[in-house]
Amino acid sequence: MKKIFLELKKLDKITYKIIGYGLAFSTIVALIAVSILLLYIFLGTNIFYHIGLALIRSSFIFATQFIVCGVVVDSIRKKAI
Repeated sequence: MKKIFLELKKLDKITYKIIGYGLAFSTIVALIAVSILLLYIFLGTNIFYHIGLALIRSSFIFATQFIVCGVVVDSIRKKAI
């Protein structure tokens, strides 16, 4: 875990900014998913459950991809220079 945090601290400013925007986007998608899941709780329609679950999964996948791809792209950029 310490190695991961050290890698995140060494990121370039532009890459760090892109990862930040990606995590903000993922958070917004997760909040939308939570609101849809609340609709499922109050209305009991199954389609809201499936849509909310798909959105929450997508938001977690987006967050993971932004972090991993940001670290990979930054390391490739540093090796190319």
